[in-house]
Amino acid sequence: MKILIVEDEPTTADAIRSGLQAEGCVPEVARTGTEGLARLQAGIFDAVVLDWMLPGLDGIAILRALKHITPKPPVLLLTAKDAVEDRVTGLDSGADDYLVKPFAFAELLARLRALTRRAGGEESLLLQSGDLVIDLKTRRVSRDGNAIALTPREYDLLVYLMRHTGQVVTRGMIARDVWRETNRSTPLDNVIDVHLARLRRKVDEGRDKRLIHTIRGVGFLCREKPESDT
Repeated sequence: MKILIVEDEPTTADAIRSGLQAEGCVPEVARTGTEGLARLQAGIFDAVVLDWMLPGLDGIAILRALKHITPKPPVLLLTAKDAVEDRVTGLDSGADDYLVKPFAFAELLARLRALTRRAGGEESLLLQSGDLVIDLKTRRVSRDGNAIALTPREYDLLVYLMRHTGQVVTRGMIARDVWRETNRSTPLDNVIDVHLARLRRKVDEGRDKRLIHTIRGVGFLCREKPESDT
């Protein structure tokens, strides 16, 4: 299982990560709410361990944003708040389960397994824009029923664009959320443009309706009929 841990307390985050690794999971750690949401928008996770109190965006804000992400991974919310009204707030905001600190790792693991078992019973999850379809379970990309072969980077880039269908994404957003590089001495603009050009050829070349558009001076847009594009 690939699991995202969004926790700013280093001891807690490291303990959960070590425990999950020992169980054969593939954990990633985000130290702020902003970083956690960016990773969720850019990647696919089987589950999320989410702290309520975080720098930047708090856990409730992330839960609300997750309602617009497909597929939405199951979320185990961690918090020191144990009042009934707090639990109701967390669950009503989109958490799938709730664990009060301090907790035993064995209980956290059991709850994660239960969440992923329930999520695994769902039908195949799809992203779709016009006749372009991504099966997120199999990573199969097709347009009008015809398979499109993409590199891993092209696939991640297309998933990111389609998760933001109808929204303009900037090169800075792509560098941060897809490449996950924000501290380079030189921008990634040229690299991103090359990958976008290759992706556009594979997705749109020879078709009447283009789905990937460049918005001059702003960024890129995935939509069948944008208001203005090049």
